[in-house]
Amino acid sequence: MSPIVKRKGEKFTLPGKYLLFILTILCTGLIVLTFNTNFLSAPVSAVGGFIIVPLQEGISKAGSWINTRSEELVQIRSLLKENEELKAQIDELTMENIKLQQDRYELTNLRELFDLGAQYDEYDKVGARIIAKDSGNWFHSFTIDKGSEDGLMIDMNVMAGSGLVGRIIDVGPNWSKVMAIIDDNSNTSGMVLSTSDNLIVTGDLELYADGIISFEKLVDSADRVVEGDKIVTSNVSDKYLPGILIGYISSINKDSNNLTKSGYITPAVDFEHLEEVLVITQLKQTAEEKE
Repeated sequence: MSPIVKRKGEKFTLPGKYLLFILTILCTGLIVLTFNTNFLSAPVSAVGGFIIVPLQEGISKAGSWINTRSEELVQIRSLLKENEELKAQIDELTMENIKLQQDRYELTNLRELFDLGAQYDEYDKVGARIIAKDSGNWFHSFTIDKGSEDGLMIDMNVMAGSGLVGRIIDVGPNWSKVMAIIDDNSNTSGMVLSTSDNLIVTGDLELYADGIISFEKLVDSADRVVEGDKIVTSNVSDKYLPGILIGYISSINKDSNNLTKSGYITPAVDFEHLEEVLVITQLKQTAEEKE
């Protein structure tokens, strides 16, 4: 009896060799059909295009976004590095600019001192730098970096700017203390350059708040002294060498005794901004002896 014949009461079964044969023929037919026609490829392609193409586009967009962000991060790192380098360059240029301004300011001061020294070339001088000053807004009392080891002595005259600053009142081995003509304890014998009339210049820190100091005991019976006249150190001064510019008369008044006059002087030196000074290394007596 055939193996595929179904007996009564038995389940239908198909032998394996027949099943394999049928599947072989079916696969062969499908291969031939697929190779020669688009019977199956078209639906498969459609399904693949519907699923795969959007997936590919999504992956492509994600890759493009990641690539863009990666390039931006590289650019950001590069910009941060460049920014740090520029900051360093700015700091360096700022320091150089400050140094150049300081050098320019110092050069201007040195030129002023050189010009001032040239005006009083009959005196021996030495330059000095201010290293300390007493409290207050102005250089009414200060210390310089030269002393007895440099040949400096008490009562030597000190100049800066356009004229007289003051005189040395104390000396150490490598320092000297200077009292300026604006100090409350300063009295300087002066002279009106145009008339040779003598007067006394008195320091006053309260007055110098307005940029002036006072003078008194001017004898000017001929009324020849006027505002703007130059005041210089007089020949009769016991501390100061003659002819050093003190300042200019800013106002003049007749005293109540009708014999003398007094008033105010605008100093030739800016006592708010001092850094370097010139010290005349001759005393009044020494200069007179040389003469």
